[in-house]
Amino acid sequence: MPKEINQFFEKIAEVYRLKQPFVVYRKPNEELVTLMVQNSLKLNKLHSFNEAGFLFAPFYKEDAKILFPKEESSIFQMRISQYEELAINENILSKKINSLSSNSKENYVDLINKAIEFIKENNAQKIVLSRNEVVEFSHFSFITSLKKMLKNYTNAFVYAWFHPKVGLWLGATPERLLTITNGNFKTMALAGTQFYNNSVNVVWEEKEKEEQKIVTDFIIDNIKNEVNITEVNGPYTVKAGSLLHLRTDISGELTNVQMLEKLLLKLHPTPAVCGLPKEVALNFILSNEHYKRTYYAGYLGELNLSTSTQLFVNLRCMEIQNKYAKIFVGGGITKDSVSDKEYDETVFKTMIMKNVL
Repeated sequence: MPKEINQFFEKIAEVYRLKQPFVVYRKPNEELVTLMVQNSLKLNKLHSFNEAGFLFAPFYKEDAKILFPKEESSIFQMRISQYEELAINENILSKKINSLSSNSKENYVDLINKAIEFIKENNAQKIVLSRNEVVEFSHFSFITSLKKMLKNYTNAFVYAWFHPKVGLWLGATPERLLTITNGNFKTMALAGTQFYNNSVNVVWEEKEKEEQKIVTDFIIDNIKNEVNITEVNGPYTVKAGSLLHLRTDISGELTNVQMLEKLLLKLHPTPAVCGLPKEVALNFILSNEHYKRTYYAGYLGELNLSTSTQLFVNLRCMEIQNKYAKIFVGGGITKDSVSDKEYDETVFKTMIMKNVL
């Protein structure tokens, strides 16, 4: 590996050792890896979407959004094209342990069945239910996991984010929430999951097709009066690590340059992470999941940097606490869902993060 790349990762490790707030990230299908280091230990909460920096927003809109302000941070960048050259030392997995009793298979399946009955009573079209798994290490280096994510998930938004007052999060998310550049916007509907088996030419069941349509229709219906939608492309199959998803791209023009906050309020949380109708699904989640998602299924990314905003849904992520990794996963439940199959889907999704541990 070139000396400069080694030094770049050494810089990241040093920043973390000193417990400075930082984020290191790479956007999908790009070579540029960016390290942003906040120059103080202050926990900066977002006050206006006109601010510039790196935004880390939780699932629940009432919770504070954290910003590493551009003017209070130092930025370092490195282009990495040959990930095979990355020197990767393996973490040592101690054992897998159960997280919370409410996240056991039995309880998760019970929760899914409860949601299916709720939906069949015409209370909702879709509810996204999540759980977490905890893995314990005798030795863990987040640099190792970061390198693995950069190498294995080139078409994802890969990041490692840390603040001493919040903790360490890592992820490789396939889902773009919103990009705004020079008055144009891009977003996507991503729903439906199956295991990748050496081909993207697969047959999708009606349940997955319907789930994808629900997300697409929600996005279009919620923003069509605020923007000029010029292109809807999809659905088509995309690969994300060891999984396949159905994706539809939606793009167009803003009618007002100051629309970012309004669009985010309409989009987040999308049916891909919450459900539909949004408030009904959200109330079901709050009443029945019995744990707090915090930053899982929130969003993160560049806010007003280099004349653009690029935000991604925080999926395929984990929170590191001492020698434990808490992996967050979820799935969309509809009237056609089969609870055991939905649980198995979340098991597939945990492998995205377990593969980099």
